[in-house]
Amino acid sequence: MSFFLTYSAESEEYLLKPAGYLLVIVLFAAIFFALHLLGRSSSKSQKLQTRQLVYCAGAMALATVTSFIKVASLPFGGSVTLFSMMFICLIGYVYGVKAGITTGVAYGILQFITNPYIFAPIQVLLDYPLAFGALGLSGLFSNKKHGLVAGYIVGVTGRYLFHVISGYIFFASYTPEGISPLAYTLGYNATYILPELVLTVLVLYFPPVLGAIGQVKRQALNG
Repeated sequence: MSFFLTYSAESEEYLLKPAGYLLVIVLFAAIFFALHLLGRSSSKSQKLQTRQLVYCAGAMALATVTSFIKVASLPFGGSVTLFSMMFICLIGYVYGVKAGITTGVAYGILQFITNPYIFAPIQVLLDYPLAFGALGLSGLFSNKKHGLVAGYIVGVTGRYLFHVISGYIFFASYTPEGISPLAYTLGYNATYILPELVLTVLVLYFPPVLGAIGQVKRQALNG
């Protein structure tokens, strides 16, 4: 493991070495290739396969760009962004759970590449690929009325729970005295997850937004 990571006593976290960055990039490429295979196995049309890959890549790009537009940031990680989670949830809503989770995992790895925070290997797994992969659970409601709203809430809740688990296991020592570590991590993660969730749900109920998303879904599936 020391070949990929080095420990910083000053910041009390692990830092990626060049070999570590290379490994993460290879993993990202593998996930992105899996998106290609997923589209290939789940579609009868070469056009649909290509279209799905393009939409998934576009969603990751938009999510990454909007993740840098932060309304508020917390000192120990986490921020309220400009609806970045919605773009990953949209893929699940359009193409289903498998495509949504795969896109979310790839996006989580991309987030790790752009802004890595390493306390322990399992913490990285929880806070990046698993947490962001959970956004793809939006696909559970892809054929339901108001499915994107319901799916978004479920996907974001899944991400929230993975961050809570990570916080409770690895960051309990940062809990202020007299407060339960579980209560602290529940509250801490809610302070940035909940505002973005509420704001996004409100926006999704605007008729022009609903119409635009419906058009995007029809275009993504039918061209």
